[in-house]
Amino acid sequence: MSLEFGVNLNNREPLIAPDYDLGMLLALSERAEELGFDSVWVGDSLFSKPRYEPIALLSAISQRTERVSLGTACMVSSTRNPLYLALEWATLDHLSNGRTILGTGAGNPEEGVRREFAALGWDFGKRTAIFEEGLDAIRQLWTTGTVNLQGEHFTYDDVSFYSGTELGPLMPVQSPPPIWVVSNPRLVGTASQATMERRIVAACRRIVRYGDGWMTCCRAQHPEELVEQLAWIRKVADDEGADFDRLKISYQVTMNVGDSEEEARAAFGDYIGKYYPELSQAMDLGNWGPVGTPDQIAEWISTFAEAGVDHFVCRFGAIDQFGQVERFAREVLPRFAAERVR
Repeated sequence: MSLEFGVNLNNREPLIAPDYDLGMLLALSERAEELGFDSVWVGDSLFSKPRYEPIALLSAISQRTERVSLGTACMVSSTRNPLYLALEWATLDHLSNGRTILGTGAGNPEEGVRREFAALGWDFGKRTAIFEEGLDAIRQLWTTGTVNLQGEHFTYDDVSFYSGTELGPLMPVQSPPPIWVVSNPRLVGTASQATMERRIVAACRRIVRYGDGWMTCCRAQHPEELVEQLAWIRKVADDEGADFDRLKISYQVTMNVGDSEEEARAAFGDYIGKYYPELSQAMDLGNWGPVGTPDQIAEWISTFAEAGVDHFVCRFGAIDQFGQVERFAREVLPRFAAERVR
């Protein structure tokens, strides 16, 4: 199995940490490339968890790096006009010479996200339909140069980034840039089994129809849930006559590497409490990702790689981002040299 590793650059941290500013974030993108990582990523939020805007930030990073893929982990594309997003991302794809990956989701059920939808005039209850129609429009523009769509939320009649005077429609370098659909469906919850199955099938259908990959951050203590979800995605792909094996399986994992598990856990808990105050109180931090020694981190990665993950997006739960990236590259990454794709 081939493995790839990326670094989430934590574009919210410059707003909550005194010793990590925007210039350091840009420098970290360069350092991640130098250390041999395969990709760098930034997150997205309007005002529920403010951070620097991802497309503008990735545009700057594209001029500081040459090799690494550039992605969002993840963008809430359902709050964006799909025409503008398609144009902005196509421009980014040119600036990076075809290195982009659009990791995107419909939006999670946090109260802050609901408020974002309300402020923008979007119906949160219809976010998945908005999400799907938007991805349909974006993919059409990126592959054919034109979009025709008669949807519930978007209606486009032969729309393209082309007035007739240009050499052709403005298109991305990649045709299309890969889209990794973000979702965390699982058969765990208070709803009935039938309801949960309907939800997971709908989520898997979105991944198969609109995605080139699946990005998850499902519960880090439960690799069996990842295996279960992959089985559902494969079943839906078979039902749709789609090729499951074309999908990239990625996992965004939050971790902390320390000299001991106790040291790493303390630093991790402090960081996540500041970064995600709402979710950190509602969820067992152990399910965010592994904390501990390099041996413990490597063991966790091996377990989830065996379960089916082939691209790990590593987000480091620590104020010292450079120290964590350097230590992971020095003490964890070499253990997977034989499985790396370079």
